[in-house]
Amino acid sequence: QVELVESGGGLVQTGGSLRLSCAASGMDFSLNRMGWYRQVPGKQRELVAHITRGHVTNYGDSVKDRFTISGDDAENTVYLQMNSLKSEDTGVYYCYADALLDGRVWSYWGQGTQVTVSS
Repeated sequence: QVELVESGGGLVQTGGSLRLSCAASGMDFSLNRMGWYRQVPGKQRELVAHITRGHVTNYGDSVKDRFTISGDDAENTVYLQMNSLKSEDTGVYYCYADALLDGRVWSYWGQGTQVTVSS
């Protein structure tokens, strides 16, 4: 069973930085993509950033130029460096991974880690 374990959330002041980590385990296949989504109460979960196995990245518009995603394919781990944090970055950040197996995409989610940015 695939398990995604997140770490690195917490409380930070506006303009500060945090680094999130997510490690995937329990697979006997290769992951296609890993990344982060975030959710605030009353809103839909939104993309923060993805990185593919080939290290192609994709970012949500609100975090471009402030956040950087990186990955370690050998360790099935993804990192999110968050700089210049704003109050609107507050939310629960969920690690995400997917794999292409038997012609379909299988998605996996972590439990989430809280990020709070205070002014």
